[in-house]
Amino acid sequence: MGELIPIVAIVMGMMTILIPITGFTARFALKPIAEAVARMKEAQGSGQHVALLEQRVALLEQQQSNTEADLEKVLEVQQFQEKLLSSAGEEA
Repeated sequence: MGELIPIVAIVMGMMTILIPITGFTARFALKPIAEAVARMKEAQGSGQHVALLEQRVALLEQQQSNTEADLEKVLEVQQFQEKLLSSAGEEA
C-alpha cells in the first residue's frame, strides 16, 4: 500500500499537465477538419441554392417568351382589324 501512494501522486501530477496539453493539441488539430466539414456542408447547400435559382431563371425566361408570343399575336390581330376597318371604309 505504501508503494501505491507515490505512483498515484505521479500519475495525478502528470494528468494535471497532460490533460490541458491534450485538449489544446486536439483543438488545434481538429479545428481545420471541423472548418473543412462546415465549408463542405455550406457548399452543398449553396449548390442546391444555385440549382434552385437556375430553375427560377429558366421559368422566368419561359414566361417572358410566352409573353412575347402573346404580344405578337395581339399585334397580328390588331393589324388584321385595322386592315378590315380600312377595307370597309374604302368600300363605303
